[in-house]
Amino acid sequence: MDKIEVHPGSPYPLGAYWDGKGVNFALFAGQALAVELCLFNQDCKTEEVRIKLVERTSYVWHAYIPGIKPGQCYGYRVYGPFKPALGLRYNPNKLLIDPYAKAISGAVEWHDSLFGYRMGEDDLSYDETDSAPFVPKSVVVDQSYDWEGVQAPNTSYLSSIIYEAHVRGLTMTHPDIPESIRGSYAALGHPVMIDYLINLGITAIELMPVHQFINDRPLVERGLKNYWGYNTIGFFAPDTKYSSSGVFGGQVKEFKDMVKAMHKAGIEVILDVVYNHTAEGNHLGPTLSFKGIDNVEYYRLTEDKRYYMDYTGTGNTLNAYFPNVLRLMMDSLRYWVQEMHVDGFRFDLASALARGLNEVNMLSSFFSVIHQDPVLSQVKLIAEPWDVGEGGYQVGNFPPGWTEWNGKYRDCIRDFWRGEDSMLAEFALRVTGSPDLYRDDNRRPTASINFITAHDGFTLQDLVSYNEKHNYDNGEDNRDGEDHNRSCNYGVEGDTDDPGILKLRARQKRNFLTTLFLSQGVPMLLAGDELGRTQRGNNNAYCQDNELSWIDWAHVDQELLDFTRRLIRLRKDHPVFRRRTWFQGKPVMETGARDIAWLLPDGKEMQEHNWKEDFAKSLGVFLNGHGVIGRDHLGRKIIDNSFYLMLNAHHGVIQFKLPEIRFGRTWTKILDTADPGLKAKVMNFNYEQTVSVEGRSFMVLMTKTI
Repeated sequence: MDKIEVHPGSPYPLGAYWDGKGVNFALFAGQALAVELCLFNQDCKTEEVRIKLVERTSYVWHAYIPGIKPGQCYGYRVYGPFKPALGLRYNPNKLLIDPYAKAISGAVEWHDSLFGYRMGEDDLSYDETDSAPFVPKSVVVDQSYDWEGVQAPNTSYLSSIIYEAHVRGLTMTHPDIPESIRGSYAALGHPVMIDYLINLGITAIELMPVHQFINDRPLVERGLKNYWGYNTIGFFAPDTKYSSSGVFGGQVKEFKDMVKAMHKAGIEVILDVVYNHTAEGNHLGPTLSFKGIDNVEYYRLTEDKRYYMDYTGTGNTLNAYFPNVLRLMMDSLRYWVQEMHVDGFRFDLASALARGLNEVNMLSSFFSVIHQDPVLSQVKLIAEPWDVGEGGYQVGNFPPGWTEWNGKYRDCIRDFWRGEDSMLAEFALRVTGSPDLYRDDNRRPTASINFITAHDGFTLQDLVSYNEKHNYDNGEDNRDGEDHNRSCNYGVEGDTDDPGILKLRARQKRNFLTTLFLSQGVPMLLAGDELGRTQRGNNNAYCQDNELSWIDWAHVDQELLDFTRRLIRLRKDHPVFRRRTWFQGKPVMETGARDIAWLLPDGKEMQEHNWKEDFAKSLGVFLNGHGVIGRDHLGRKIIDNSFYLMLNAHHGVIQFKLPEIRFGRTWTKILDTADPGLKAKVMNFNYEQTVSVEGRSFMVLMTKTI
């Protein structure tokens, strides 16, 4: 360090780039008056040298230092005015994480020095305590990697089965994964886990946030952790908490190894990303990176620039309206695609990214830049189409090229199966891909990401076991989490040994899963729902990094798992359940029957008034195998079997009369949620024959296409 040389270097690429001989450091800091690069010793504890950056190009401060190698820990100190009332919060006593750091050494250690102001006073005061001992350090990495020619699966939305999972929660208790790597990227890529996903039928795993995030101070003080990870501080760095290979760059290689293993198995990797806010919170939050580098540009500030606009419920909102912040987002996204080989993104609170100066605008800069980007426009783009600001609920309003978590699908299907009134009309829309939301924008049914449960809310087991949330373990007196869950406990809150209630709960879980996988659109399964995972009624387990949130591999509902596998195979085998185009409701030439028909239990087609009858809780759905518009990869017209779905959300048995011969002559029962093992003696039926469908059950019949 005593003989260190400093060359001018280049303003691009931003971050720390190792070229094999040295490292180019480049930091955007628009209104800074001076910037110092701080280099630390091998264990990232001791600051050994400060280098004043004298080169500045278009607001980017830069230098090239020969001899620096991967594993080098560093940070920045940025000088400028400390005038919080004007939005300026420069304080060189605070070591800052590089926004473009490709690896970060460890976790925040909460200490009062992390704050730019003196704790116990307001944020207009100025704190001179050095924060370096308590801040994670940025790390120089070697970005070279041998992908061995493994290519991305490039699975179409039409063929996708998405599995939402948590790196730690999915693997932490699996007995066949070595204990030393459980909860890590390596565990996720372990052959045992890969084989499980393949046998289940998953085509894409959607990982909850893996960008470097911090544990909030109030949680740490309550003995809890930020388990979900929606608190990003490093948009390029895979989080060290999921690394079994060290924190000085080993986490990057380990993540790439996991992606390569997934791709070899034909499984895509989608990341849940949080570009709407950062971990620095509001005006009372810590100064860790962006706040001390260029607070005015990185964040949406109110008219009184001391305070932050909060469309996210976390204290701040990143300012996608400004070019340099937008560049950070795009550079990060491209990095994860081009360097880390991920296959797409689910954008948390995506409406916040579309906000201009005030309103949500789907023609905003963020979406325009993505659409013209030759890399990002070709990967999977999934929106969580809401934020917490006024007008933030934007389900159905995202532009073509985007898919959306369809919250209206979730709510409707939950209400239908618990027997709510007047559900038939909306139910028909949701299971056919939600044409009311997406069709007018020239989008296809695959614009709808269908889900019954997700990380936020009840698990499937809890959805049928609890009427109320039970979040006391979170330490917030059960005030947190959603109050209206559209759930039902069927007579007992939580655990029970009542055989009747247990039987009904099991059937309802099968009903939900069957509806999910036989609906048009893209199904998303919450990890563990196929196994009967419970969180004991906690519908907001964001801070529960323990057995409450982890999948319990020692207690698996094997019958439910087998049933789920059959459902996924049924969907994959039959294109009638995953159409490229919308149903037309018109006769198909080969049969005279329409591509889809809605029938009453008496076998007659539904009339307009039938859709409005509050008492109606059952219907039949005919899916015509000749009505699947399109051709396969060999150019052949797609012809499938025809199916008759009988759904009974009523509590009692209903007799369904099968439709007339033009719909099908003979039918075979292939699935029955009241008889998951298909043990019934009668499996074949003729047209216009009467079939008994148990209360709260879903039966599927199949026939050869006429």
